[in-house]
Amino acid sequence: MKARGAVLSRRIAHAATVSDWGLLHPGERVEILKHAHVIASGEVEEISRSGNVLWLVGGGHSESQPFMKSDGVQVRRA
Repeated sequence: MKARGAVLSRRIAHAATVSDWGLLHPGERVEILKHAHVIASGEVEEISRSGNVLWLVGGGHSESQPFMKSDGVQVRRA
């Protein structure tokens, strides 16, 4: 049986925001947060080379939506 702390630690790690967007991969499901509120969710379509822009597909949009770090948004894996 796993220790309760180990399971909670993995949940917290999964819910943590991703500071380096360059570590994300196309097809990963993510949520976009602004001021601690989820404003979009879907699959990563592409990430810029700089890791400062990502394009998200899904969430009711037929086209991809760009999100920029400079807009103050955060990303977490869904």
